[in-house]
Formats: sequence, C-alpha cells, structure tokens
Amino acid sequence: MSQALPDKVSIMRIRIVFAVATLVFVSVIPLRAADPAAQSQADRLRNLEQAVQQLQQRNADQEQRNAELEREVKELKSRNGPFAPILSGPEEKATAGNDNKAVFTAPPPPLVDVHPGGSEYKLTLGGYLQINLESGDVSAFEGRFGENALKDRFRLRRARVNLTGDFAEQFDFKVEGDFGQSDGLSGSRTAFSGTDIFVNWHGIPEANVRVGQFKAYFGLEWIMADTSIFTIERSLPTGAITQERQIGAMVWGKPLTNILPDQKDLVTYYAAIFNGNNRNITDNDNNEFMYVGRLELLAFAGKLMGQEANLKLGGDYFFSRDETGTNISPYTNLLVNTDGSLTPFTLPNPDERQAWSVDAWLKIGPFDLIGEYLDERVRPRTAPGVAPAFTEFEANGFYVLGGYFLVPKKLQAVVKWEHLNPGQRGNDGIQSITGGLNYYIHGEGLELMANYVHTWSDFREANPQFGDDQFDEVLLRMQVVF
Repeated sequence: MSQALPDKVSIMRIRIVFAVATLVFVSVIPLRAADPAAQSQADRLRNLEQAVQQLQQRNADQEQRNAELEREVKELKSRNGPFAPILSGPEEKATAGNDNKAVFTAPPPPLVDVHPGGSEYKLTLGGYLQINLESGDVSAFEGRFGENALKDRFRLRRARVNLTGDFAEQFDFKVEGDFGQSDGLSGSRTAFSGTDIFVNWHGIPEANVRVGQFKAYFGLEWIMADTSIFTIERSLPTGAITQERQIGAMVWGKPLTNILPDQKDLVTYYAAIFNGNNRNITDNDNNEFMYVGRLELLAFAGKLMGQEANLKLGGDYFFSRDETGTNISPYTNLLVNTDGSLTPFTLPNPDERQAWSVDAWLKIGPFDLIGEYLDERVRPRTAPGVAPAFTEFEANGFYVLGGYFLVPKKLQAVVKWEHLNPGQRGNDGIQSITGGLNYYIHGEGLELMANYVHTWSDFREANPQFGDDQFDEVLLRMQVVF
C-alpha cells in the first residue's frame, strides 16, 4: 500500500513543472490571441493573479488528499501489526457502596461477541460469591443452641448471578438467582432459586414503579446490599422482624427532584403492596395483601471536624393478615422453644401483624455509627368460639453498630451490640456483642471479613437446668464481586 504512494521528491517536481506550464499557458496564449493594442497591462496582471490563485488551490487540495492517504496507511498498519490494541476507550471505574471504601479502576474488558437479545441498550452480567468458615457455637447469636445447635462448618453463604439491563424507553430490570440457598434448617431454600426478579420504570424520578419480586423495604440493615453490610451476618432483630423478598409492586422516588433540585436527596419514599407470603411463591395465602412503607430523610450533609459528613434518618411500617402455615420469620428465627432457643415461626392459625421501625446513620469521614429499633405485634385471628393456637405477643429489638477505618479505604474495625426480645416467654431475650475486621483488598470486589460473636440468653440464665447460657463463635468470610 505504501509503495503505491508517489515519492515526495517526485511529487514536488511534478508540482513545479505543472506550475510553469500553467503560467506559460495563461500568459502566452492570451497574448497571441488578443490584440496587443486592445489589452492593457492591468488586464494581463489580473489574469496572471487568477491563474496563480487557481494553481495554489489545486496544490492545497492535492496536499490534503495525500495527507488523508498517509493516515489511512498508518491505520491499516496499526490494525495488522502484532501489538494492535484490542479495545480503545476510557476505562470504567467501580465504586464500593460505602464512600470510605476503596475506589478502583478496572482494566478494559476483553473483546467478547455478546449482544442484547432484545431492544435494551445496556446489558450487564454480574454476581458475587460469599464463602464462610463458621466455628464454635455456630449461629448461636440467631438463637440456634441446645437441640437446634449447629456444628462447625464451611458454608457457601451466597453464590449469586444476576443480569441487569436498561431500555431507552426508561425501563430497567434485574434477574438474579442464588446457587447457595441452603441454610441447614429451611427446607424451602435448598437449591438454586430466584432472588430479585423485577422490572422498574424510572421515567419520573418522583414516582418510579417497580413490579416483580424484590426486598420489602422495611428495616435499614435489611435493605442494605449483602455485599455492603459491616458484619458478616445481619443482626438478630433484623432477621426476626423484617420480611423476606416478596412478590408485588412498589412506587418509590425522590419527591423534591424537580421542586428543589439541589435538595433532591433530602426525602426518599417507598410504598409497596405484596402477597405477603415470601419469595418464589406465586399463590397468595388469602385475598389480602401486605402493605409496606418507608420514609428516608437526609437530615444533614456537609462537613464536621473538617471531614465529609451526613446524617440519614429512616422510618418503616408494615401491615399484614396471614393464614395458617405462613412463615412470619423466614429470614431467621422468632419462635421461642421450651429451652429458650429460637426457630422460624410458622403460624398455627391466622394472624394480623403490624410492625414499625426507626433508624439513624451518622457518617463522619472514616467513622460510621448506625442504630435501629424494630417492633412487631402479632395477634391471632380465629373463628368465633375457637381458641387460638398461640397468644398475642410483641417482639422488639435493636442494634447499635460503629465502624472506623484504621487504614483509609483498606482496614476497617467494627463493633456491634444487639438485643432481641421475642416477647413470648418470661426473660426470653437474646443479646450479642460482635467485634470484627474488614480488609478491602480491592474495595468490596475482593474482601476478607473476620467476626467474633459473644452471645448470652436471658432465658437460659434464669433457667440453668437447660444448659449453657453464654456462647461464642468465630466467623470468617471471603467475598468476591464480579
């Protein structure tokens, strides 16, 4: 290709000959054709100037064409060379959920021939793995002791793959499944099954609409991403009182987006309606629904003590009427056994439930302080003249968590105190203290976590005939997000 181009010296010689010939043509021929007496010196000069301008324009056009040919040759050589780039474009950045956690730059992905099957303009394949080592009094902080005690184990806690996408028509979607479902107790979570499966319309920021299966927005710790929580497992009050993923619909948004654009994050709301009998169950247990609402307020955003800081407040409420056989504590345990241990609460007869919670999250630079209180009242419903199979009770609990980065964006220390009062037997409270370290090798994308949990049972302490009332556990986790 490069040999086909004229040599630069040859091109210059051609230009000179062409210029001289043109000058002779435009000057001599008119002199012979015209009457010397009729043509003035000014006419000759004007003709010469026009001829020179035309010649200059032709030379400029030729130089531009030559430059374009040279660029094409260089481009072809770069594509065929041994070090030709696979991709060209800006690198993408991945940011962890916590502002203090590491921000890293990922290398360009390899060239893969994968295309959306529909009309979506963005399609992302991702997921994460969480693998635990649990030793000591395993899951005693969840009330699993005595006859329900678990043994030391390796545990595939979560192994999820998800597909997310966006449409130009202002729709987005998510489809996610989990390979690591078994928790050793619940027979309904023993194989691959769906977690988040929904479609969301975001055309109006004040009123997004989501339909499908997703988390019921009740409880701060529950709605935090599994890859972003500060301890290896969520607290017992969160697990006992919050609700599993549900099938339903939700309206949510930021109502101040257009009214006060600078304060658009000040208020966020969520209002949802669900079947109310947990995930992957398409049949409703009755003709009634679960109603869930959450309101968040960004009370402060600015600087404190020279550090970026913010304070977020939240409140939640839900109401549900359930039928016999519904598990009202599917995420963890709530029913108090005779020895003070806890198991999931499956209703022996219909009920009516109301629950509320409040939470606060203060962040000052490398320091986080989170607190949450939850309360649930469960009332039996029976036919007239029929005695209920359980008595009304009120369960409540709280946790307080503090986190601090010992090494910025790398090493974080965490302390948490939690307490649950199941409200079914006298002195049936369970409380724990957790201490831990989180090492962010590559942000949340590659993370090591270590927790030590000390738990004690008020019921066991008041009734020593049932055995030990204090328990200890060590948990380790490797987390990979892809």
